[in-house]
Amino acid sequence: MILFRKKNGMMKKFLKILGILGIVLTGFVVIAAGYVAYVFLDYHRIGDQILTAAGEAEPGAAEAPYSVVSYNIGFGAYEADYGFFMDGGTQSWAWSKDRLDANLRRIAAFLEEQDADFYLVQEVDIDSTRSYHFDERTYLAPLEQGRAVTFAQNYDSPFLFYPILQPHGASRSGLVTYSRCPVTFARRVALPIEEGLTKLLDLDRCYSKNRVEVPGGELVLYNLHLSAYTSAGTIATVQLRQLLADMETEYQAGNWCVAGGDFNKDILGDSSVYFGASDIEYTWAQPIPEGTFDGYHVSLVAPLDEEKPVPSCRNADGPYHAGQYVLTVDGFLVSANVTVTEAAVLDTGFAFSDHNPVRMTFTLD
Repeated sequence: MILFRKKNGMMKKFLKILGILGIVLTGFVVIAAGYVAYVFLDYHRIGDQILTAAGEAEPGAAEAPYSVVSYNIGFGAYEADYGFFMDGGTQSWAWSKDRLDANLRRIAAFLEEQDADFYLVQEVDIDSTRSYHFDERTYLAPLEQGRAVTFAQNYDSPFLFYPILQPHGASRSGLVTYSRCPVTFARRVALPIEEGLTKLLDLDRCYSKNRVEVPGGELVLYNLHLSAYTSAGTIATVQLRQLLADMETEYQAGNWCVAGGDFNKDILGDSSVYFGASDIEYTWAQPIPEGTFDGYHVSLVAPLDEEKPVPSCRNADGPYHAGQYVLTVDGFLVSANVTVTEAAVLDTGFAFSDHNPVRMTFTLD
């Protein structure tokens, strides 16, 4: 009798534990299902938009040769000791508010020193978890002195609940363009992205198209940041061809065209020839396929000093170190009526971003 009561009591405890575990498991399932539903319901494409040009730029304020600097600032977080979780590192946010603030100030000061006629800046956050909801455009305000400015939001992603201990959160980021000559019209042009579940990682993509008033006609200035985290890397080529078709139309209309930014492609073809092989093989940045430029009056400008080659990007799988995967993914496109006189990667040692800025000088034929 006593033994039966003990067994009965143990059975009740066991069933109670099973019940609690069932409730917990059900709770996890409900939360997970709710999160998945939220991600799909919140997912959206921004689409084409007309942009407002702010700031002050005077006609004829810049004279040929013109200079342009393009810089992916990595939302201000990618200091030399930073590794990003999607690249194999551990960090999902900037190190801290103080370090983010200091690094953004250094980026702005460096860019201001270049005194370029045009600036094309990518991955500028305006309200993201990863960058403590800073509006990073305020740090770049010195570049507005005597220049027109436009902002095109590249993506507006739902809250990413990973990594678990420090979720990457929601990201709102975009492209900022500065022009010493007046911008008469500007547009955000949506780009295609991958279909299926991969689109949740690919984010949204666009380029900004700015019509710039220059002596003798119109310069069409493009700011771009093509897809990175995709299954095969082919979508960035599709995006590039859309941009090339746009530039060809403008060229045929008699306009000058200059595009710059982050292609997320190995625009040197095989960067290891110039920078050596990395200690780990990566495949996220493939060469631009042969024939991509066939039929277009547009050429690629890959900044390179063969005597002292400097890469424009490092893989952020950890702090910057010898043997890390480096390559050149940043550069320019120009129409056939634009003559490039110089193009170079500005060597910052990846102190402020996982990218180095690139600079080009050019004339309009």
